[in-house]
Amino acid sequence: MLIGERGLLDVQFLSMMHHPKRQIRVIGIDDGPFTRQDKKVLVLGTIYRGGDFMDGLISTTVTRDGTDATTKIVRMIAKSKFHDQIQYVLLNGIAVAGFNVINVRQLYEKLGIPILIVVRRMPDLLNIVQVLRRLKMHRKIALIEQAGNVERIGNVWVQRTGMTKERAEQVLRITCTRSFNPEPIRIAHIIAAGIVKGESRGRA
Repeated sequence: MLIGERGLLDVQFLSMMHHPKRQIRVIGIDDGPFTRQDKKVLVLGTIYRGGDFMDGLISTTVTRDGTDATTKIVRMIAKSKFHDQIQYVLLNGIAVAGFNVINVRQLYEKLGIPILIVVRRMPDLLNIVQVLRRLKMHRKIALIEQAGNVERIGNVWVQRTGMTKERAEQVLRITCTRSFNPEPIRIAHIIAAGIVKGESRGRA
């Protein structure tokens, strides 16, 4: 039996009513591979409906070990047509391009979007801070400390800004569809590696 256009819209509407939380729009951000000789590093953002449908892709470049990650990511999202749709920003760690540490508080304030940092292993923050101290990057140490406590949720470790732990758990349940990592971050990692290296390698 064929469903007319009006009937199809009704079915889609009812589906959304039964699963409204799965319609959340998120962006997953990760950087591409780089070497010590690289001055600029690719950063990609994949826009997803939940963890199932990719709606878009945006990109920028940041300085390796620099200080421009926050500004570049804000600009990348704010200038895109997806800005008003995005409800959560998912980051694969607090830094991109080596030690280009993201100012998570500023990112949240500039965009007005809750931020969730997600990593698969408990980060060795003590070692990271010691390295930054040796490099006299004290401002970056402050940014790491401002990002909040590292918490375990399921099989990943997170830091959250602008959301409760319960909301973070909901976002992870919706977006982690094919691995312990949120799908938007996993795909951003694969695409970035494919662009830079010609193909993706390793586990995403």
